[in-house]
Amino acid sequence: MKPWFPICAIALLSACGSEQAPTSDKSVANEVTAANTSAKVAFNETRFRQDIKVLASDEFEGRAPTTKGEQLTIEYLTNAFTEMGLQGANDGSYVQAVPMISYTASDEQQIRLGDSTLQHRKDVVLGSRTAQEAISIKDAPLVFVGYGINAPEYQWNDYQDIDMTGKIAVVLVNDPGFAHPEGSKFNGRAMTYYGRWSYKYEEASRQGALGAIIIHDTKPASYPWSVVENSWTGAQQDLVLENQPNNRVQVEGWVTLEKAKALFEQAGLSLENVSDRAASGPLNIPLNQTASISFTNKIEYANSYNVVATLPGTQAADEHILFTAHWDHIGKDETKTGDQIYNGALDNASGTAGILEIARMYAQYAKSDQGVSRSVTFIATTGEEQGLLGSRFYAEHPLFPLDKTVAVFNVDSTNIYGRTLDYTIVGKGQSELENYLLTALEPSQRKARRESRPESGGFFRSDHFSFAKKGVPAVFAGGGSEPIDDAVAQYKAKMREIMKGCYHNVCDEYREDWDLSGAIEDLQVYFNASRALANSKDWPGYYSGSEFHTLRPASTEYKTEDK
Repeated sequence: MKPWFPICAIALLSACGSEQAPTSDKSVANEVTAANTSAKVAFNETRFRQDIKVLASDEFEGRAPTTKGEQLTIEYLTNAFTEMGLQGANDGSYVQAVPMISYTASDEQQIRLGDSTLQHRKDVVLGSRTAQEAISIKDAPLVFVGYGINAPEYQWNDYQDIDMTGKIAVVLVNDPGFAHPEGSKFNGRAMTYYGRWSYKYEEASRQGALGAIIIHDTKPASYPWSVVENSWTGAQQDLVLENQPNNRVQVEGWVTLEKAKALFEQAGLSLENVSDRAASGPLNIPLNQTASISFTNKIEYANSYNVVATLPGTQAADEHILFTAHWDHIGKDETKTGDQIYNGALDNASGTAGILEIARMYAQYAKSDQGVSRSVTFIATTGEEQGLLGSRFYAEHPLFPLDKTVAVFNVDSTNIYGRTLDYTIVGKGQSELENYLLTALEPSQRKARRESRPESGGFFRSDHFSFAKKGVPAVFAGGGSEPIDDAVAQYKAKMREIMKGCYHNVCDEYREDWDLSGAIEDLQVYFNASRALANSKDWPGYYSGSEFHTLRPASTEYKTEDK
């Protein structure tokens, strides 16, 4: 997942022993009764746990794309969908090939920024997503370009009147709204897409820069340096595009805040002062210093795979409700001592297990002779951790037309912290699709809220965003911040401490003492909301305040007091 979950799971889901998780006096309803029918479907927590446990096992080696871990994952998911009786969505096949190119920068790197020699991984993480097998940059001018944003709708261009040819951009993380949430530009503390690392590299490339280096800062990034070190080293995948851009920056990466401060001091500047100026208005400043960088870059081509299964609708089979969850994680690092496997149990074996369980519910529902009017399709995507690659590829090469795709429900990490009184909709206020979640919440009287840390940019950091960019209403929701009772609150506090620092780390492993009762409730909300939409003729759209409104407009206005 674009790194955000366990850091924000503290906020989103309430946020690597063997004690039994607490049970609440208010028992979890593990049975969902289909509206207006006698059919019943039962969510099976034991089966849900088993799926997480298997997918997150050491045998699967962290489920990195194009590895043995992928082969085992694809086989497991294909067998599961086959046993349910769902159809392979790709002309009978359950897999959709996603052509990938893998870049692996060597750990032996020579890096000088200004007068300082920096150490790879410790001080800086650099790589290249170009076809060059050797990167050799000598005395390239460094230019501070503020947040690295060119946004005409905000009258903002950090690259104004500067030629970046042959130069390396030094960029702040997030966007100006984080530093000045009271301002009228951008979206206050809620990150816009302009704050995403992927955008910054893309824009620097469009500006003709030789390279782009983001200054890491934990608060605006929403994750610590360890996430950068673990996630941006080793093999880095990208899509093989039909029209591969030839202007990608030669080198891209991150530098620690400490080393960035030193760099600016060498230039006679205060990073704190220029950062404040950069948040107040567009800014670029030549640092009058240069960078020299060299390392080798291994290039490999291989297909990875989305796994796609569908339950055909009974009346409007050409109209589809989609469920997405990324099956991939970041694999293993054989350079590490001790535990080398990034099991990715929470992120995202749990989400993948979640859509499997929802798919089983739909299969049971169909076998009851009820079925659903519209088709329901499940996509276990590849390459999410590398930049939403599988979902991006599907959105560009859909197996079912996007203009016949009604909505997307995304599951990226589930609630391991017990039942909650509230329910989080990431980026709440985007589309009419959220109304189906609100209706599904009514029986439990859970209050829907926006995530408490919108500055983390959660709406732009998981697979639903690939569909939102195409105008398909998509939601990413689950969990909450208020435990249902004191026993769950105590368990949550303990489990949060255990899981602290496990995001994109080797301690994200399955635990028998996880309380998954809240996750089961969240799966029920998705099932009930999606089933209602699948049995309707509605086409939800994006509200007028959303950047996706023009792509598929809502027919109603959003009530801002609900935000």
